[in-house]
Amino acid sequence: MSQAQHFYVALGSNTGDKLNNLQAAIDAIYRRIGCVRLISRVYKTPPFGFNEGDKAADFYNACLLLESDLKPFKVLKELLAIETSLGRVRTKKEGYQSRTLDLDILLVTSKDGDAVITTKALQVPHPELHKRRFVLEPLHTIAPKLRHPKFDKTITELLDVCEDNSSLEPINIWLKNPSKQHDFSKYNYIAIEGNIGAGKTSLANKIATDYNAKLILERFADNPFLPKFYEDAQRYAFTLEMSFLADRYQQISDDLSQLDLFKDFIVSDYDIFKSLIFSKITLHEDEFRLYRKLFYLMYKDIAKPDLYIYLYQNTETLQENIRKRGRKYEQNIDNDYLEKINSGYLKFLKNQTELNIKVIDISNRDFMKSREDYLFILDAICSHDPEVSAI
Repeated sequence: MSQAQHFYVALGSNTGDKLNNLQAAIDAIYRRIGCVRLISRVYKTPPFGFNEGDKAADFYNACLLLESDLKPFKVLKELLAIETSLGRVRTKKEGYQSRTLDLDILLVTSKDGDAVITTKALQVPHPELHKRRFVLEPLHTIAPKLRHPKFDKTITELLDVCEDNSSLEPINIWLKNPSKQHDFSKYNYIAIEGNIGAGKTSLANKIATDYNAKLILERFADNPFLPKFYEDAQRYAFTLEMSFLADRYQQISDDLSQLDLFKDFIVSDYDIFKSLIFSKITLHEDEFRLYRKLFYLMYKDIAKPDLYIYLYQNTETLQENIRKRGRKYEQNIDNDYLEKINSGYLKFLKNQTELNIKVIDISNRDFMKSREDYLFILDAICSHDPEVSAI
C-alpha cells in the first residue's frame, strides 16, 4: 500500500460564480484525488500581479489539506484536469489573466518528511508562497504551525514578515467538505468480511485512515499451522481452526474492551463468525459439532458489529489478488476451495437475523487503484438501503 501524503492546495477564482467554482473544485478533488481533511475559510482578495490597465475582478481564495496515495506529479495532473473540466482556459498571453479556477500545490508532507521538488512542471514548496498574503492567510487558518522546508519558518512567521500588504476580507460562507457525505457516526463497530483475497484488510486500512477509526486486523501471519494446513488440509484442519478460535477470541475481546478516546469507531477486517464458516468447510462433521459447541461457549458474550460488510468478489479476481500478494503457502489454493468459502458465507448471511448486513459486489472493481471504485464502496456502506447488492 502506498504511503499517503498531505498536500496543501491553494484555490482561487475571479470569474463566474466564484464560490460555486471553489466548491465544485473541492468536490472534484475528493472524487478524483483523495480525502479532504481541512478547508480554510474563504477570503475576498484584490487581483494580484495584473497589469494596471486590466479590469480584473476580485478573487475568492481558500486553501485545503488533502490526503492522497497519489504521487505529487499525478496529483498535479489531476488538479490541472479539474481546472479544465470546470472551465479554466490557459492561453499563451503574457501576464496574469482572470480565471474560473486556479489550483496550486503549495506544500507536500509525509511521515518521511517534507517534499522538495524542483522541476519545470512542478515546484514544491510553491516558489511564490511566502510572497502572497492571499495564500498565506487562508493557509494560516488550517496550518499555522506548518513549517516551510526551505526557510524553516512556520506559516505564522511567514505571514508576519510578508511584504504583500493586500487587504483580505473573510467571507461568512463556508465551503462544504465532501468527505462528510460518508457518515460513519452511527456505527461504533464495523466488521468487513469476504473471501480470501477479497480486499478486507486493504479496505479496513483505508477506512481507518480516512475516517479516524481504531483498526483491528486479524492475526494470521504468525500462525504456524496455516502453511501446514495448505500442505495437508485433512491432518491440520482441526488444529488450525482451534488455534484461530483461541486467537480471535483473545484479540477481539481485548480490542473491543479497550476504549480509545481519540478514535471515532472501530473497524475490523474480520468477524468472529468466520470461524464457523471456515470450520464448516474444513472439518469433518463430528469435529465441526464439537468445534461449534466450543465456539458458542466462548463467544456468547462478545459484542456483535453494528454493521457487517461482505465484499463479494469473483473467483478469477480472488486468484489474481492471491497471486499478487505473494504468500507462498496460498499459491496453490484451488478455485473449488474459494467457491466453497463463498457459498459458506452467503449461506450464513442468508440465515442470519441478528446482524445488520450489507453485501457489496466488487467484482471487476479495484478500490486500491481506482478512487471511483473506493467511493462506490463508501457510497454503498453509507447508503440507507438494507441490501446494497444482491448476489
